[in-house]
Amino acid sequence: MKRAVSVIKEYIKTSDMLLLCLCICSSIYGLFLIYSATRTYETNEYMHVQIIAIIIGIFLFIVMSLIDIELIAEKWIFLLLFNILFISTLFIWGVEGGTGNKSWLRFFNIGIQPAEVVKVSFAVLLSKQLAVLKESRQGINSVPSVLMLVLHFGFMFMLIIVSSRDLGSALVFAVIFIAVLFAAGIKAIWFFLGTIVVAAMSPLIWNNLLSDYQKARILAPYFPETVDPSGLGVTWQANQSKIMLASGQLTGQGYLKGTQTQSSMMPFKHTDFIFAVAGEELGMIGCCVIILLLVAIILRCLYVGVKSKSYMSMMVCSGVAAMLIFQTFENIGMCIGITPVVGITLPFFSYGGSSVMTTFAALGIVSGIRMRPNTVAHRQLR
Repeated sequence: MKRAVSVIKEYIKTSDMLLLCLCICSSIYGLFLIYSATRTYETNEYMHVQIIAIIIGIFLFIVMSLIDIELIAEKWIFLLLFNILFISTLFIWGVEGGTGNKSWLRFFNIGIQPAEVVKVSFAVLLSKQLAVLKESRQGINSVPSVLMLVLHFGFMFMLIIVSSRDLGSALVFAVIFIAVLFAAGIKAIWFFLGTIVVAAMSPLIWNNLLSDYQKARILAPYFPETVDPSGLGVTWQANQSKIMLASGQLTGQGYLKGTQTQSSMMPFKHTDFIFAVAGEELGMIGCCVIILLLVAIILRCLYVGVKSKSYMSMMVCSGVAAMLIFQTFENIGMCIGITPVVGITLPFFSYGGSSVMTTFAALGIVSGIRMRPNTVAHRQLR
């Protein structure tokens, strides 16, 4: 018993308890919002799933913080195979999640989104690849090194698009890739050349890989009158979301009292548009609390990365921070009508077991990096 107490005390002392507390507070806040958003539904399944996911997520946070991620990354071939095979299962067993793409696996009524899990292992694998290339004779800015990095990302990006047509998840991978390369010290010329290549390939991607529905989703925020003149099609959700946010004003209509939240007019209010639920019932103050919590988590990730003495660990923290920044910006942007509705959840606040557990696990990795600030699997490269 004393041994167990001693181990727990040591873990609390060495782990990033501030980060864990921020994650738990965000999840509890999200639970209240999900309860309100699903209160009129005929089932309590959403609350049960989210609570279980949070409990498992906390467990994963602790487990991942105890694992030295740099030692795991030494077995990079297994990480690569896992990423490819897990995404490839969507070719066989992928089912639609209600957003027009086949991005889900469902077994016994339990849904798993492979891309949610793989984005974390992708960030770790990419960081490992950069660490190895930086130590190599040619360095990270040589033509062969950059080509290998682009090949790694391009393959995963196209695999997600082809297997599931999940543009939202593919964009998360793109942001992680760009952010980690920027943090790694890739020269600006490569980003400039990459922008030219992407611009040249855009017509091919637009005409051959995106469905008409996805094209309409992308164009809707910027050309609403052209894409959806009636306002009853692809712009409906964003329009209702803006109404919800506007009606909440400063303090909101009151918890469990939101007009739209407590009706069936707004689809996906417990997932993609949970921020609008907060805005309607808790007002701008409630929305600001969400933003402050997520900003605090992101800043903590960046702080841990900067303090780390390992090049690879810094890259992992950068990737996790980039993932959270993009998901936060894109989700809130969807709700206020400035970004396309592409089915990206708000970390910790939106309903989604895969998302919650994966985010807890990713931040557990960050906590583990803080617990081992002097552990350097590769030589110090700063």
